[in-house]
Amino acid sequence: MGGEGGGEGDVAEEKVMDISLKDLAKKLEEFAKARDWEKYHSPRNLLLAMVGEVGELSEIFQWRGEVDKGLPNWEESDKEHLGEELSDVLLYLIRLADICGIDLVDAATKKIVKNSIKYPPKIC
Repeated sequence: MGGEGGGEGDVAEEKVMDISLKDLAKKLEEFAKARDWEKYHSPRNLLLAMVGEVGELSEIFQWRGEVDKGLPNWEESDKEHLGEELSDVLLYLIRLADICGIDLVDAATKKIVKNSIKYPPKIC
């Protein structure tokens, strides 16, 4: 996670195809413990940090207008930057959920079911 004193590449240099949210939460917990950052990882602080990262993510799209799916006209460096900012948001979200004792996979699965009932498919 950016902005907390560097070392961003320490979390995971290896390529892992099937890593779970629980695995990421564990890596983030270990990352914070190794740096004595746990005292800063209150729900409020993590939420505010995530909002800041969402702002940085928004800046990437701010003056581009609509963009095509897959971002075919983007430079690779722009796509890499986008991936970094998306990752920052995801990592803060995972850390926030972990600190709050929320199982994101369970909560998201339940939310999809709830939305499917609330917004049934249109039948023509």
